[in-house]
Amino acid sequence: MTLTALITSLKTRGVLRSVNIKRALARIDRKKFVADAHQARAYDDIPLPIGEGQTISQPYTVVFMLELLQPKGGEHIVDIGAGSGWQTCLLAHIVGSKGKVYAIERVPALCKLGTQHIAQFPECRERIELFCQNAQLGLSHIAGAIGGFDAIIAAAEVQEVPDTWRRQLKVGGRLVYPKSASVFREVKKKDGTFRVDAYPNFAFVPFVSETVQ
Repeated sequence: MTLTALITSLKTRGVLRSVNIKRALARIDRKKFVADAHQARAYDDIPLPIGEGQTISQPYTVVFMLELLQPKGGEHIVDIGAGSGWQTCLLAHIVGSKGKVYAIERVPALCKLGTQHIAQFPECRERIELFCQNAQLGLSHIAGAIGGFDAIIAAAEVQEVPDTWRRQLKVGGRLVYPKSASVFREVKKKDGTFRVDAYPNFAFVPFVSETVQ
């Protein structure tokens, strides 16, 4: 399958609807984030291993979650579990020159891998700040400085969402994450509570929160 065929398939299946996400998929080539051993399957709609027991997510799932997140130009977004860096770069393309993506990756080897992959896209690299650390506490110092994040997205399944993530969102901010084989979207209301929607039948690698050597 080609990149164009993959994008067409995602549109035909109804998961890809937003123009800004489509443009990002076309510009941020998934093949550049896939290991050499799996290059022939880079445009297949499947997850692929990237090492350390982790994967680059299935394109359908990435697009589904991005459509829920609805990233926009100029926004400040946290990408938790950056892994290969593909979704991080997609977000950086979408937020544009006035936006910022704060990527967090706990596994040192994947943090290095993601850094190498992101460097292939200089226009996106300058919009990305990559933190090689535990994501449990979020990025409170940045959230405080900018008045809260517009959106937070997690690529690995959590058992419970850290309260810090919710606190660091501004009013109207979106939180998208996998839990219990479902994808959840939460939107922060003015009173500090959240509107929650759940979409079942997804599978993800687990969120890494413990110390990793």
